[in-house]
Amino acid sequence: MAPAPPPNFSWVDPNKLAGLALPCMAAHYQYLLDNGIQHLVCLCETKPPNYATCPGVTLHHIAIQDFYPPSLDQIKRFLAIVEDANSKGEGVGVHCLHGHGRTGTMLACYLVKERAISGDRAIQEIRRLRSGSIETQEQEKAVVQFYHNQ
Repeated sequence: MAPAPPPNFSWVDPNKLAGLALPCMAAHYQYLLDNGIQHLVCLCETKPPNYATCPGVTLHHIAIQDFYPPSLDQIKRFLAIVEDANSKGEGVGVHCLHGHGRTGTMLACYLVKERAISGDRAIQEIRRLRSGSIETQEQEKAVVQFYHNQ
């Protein structure tokens, strides 16, 4: 039987970048690996539980306080991780606690860069793909500012 996907899992760019909520069980990490995700970016203040159970997944930790936006440096670091992994044919998963605010903000910034679209368009697209994404005005502003500063 195949492992269950982590909560709130969905691809934003198939085989390249997916969003999800906090993975809690070893089976969640195995699901990521089985689906081509070798890198997991954790946006929570603390590292996820049980991540050591799946040595095939590399954990990257970018600590952002809940309901806060990432800094420009944190956005750039996230995008560099994705770009580096994708250049090797490796997928990336990104998560915060529920996979909405911090995760949605980073995913929208990815769309701004990858698809050359405005911050507002990227926010709309992420909300269409992942209901509940980008929870605060500050997170919205971070996406729009990233668009203007890239």
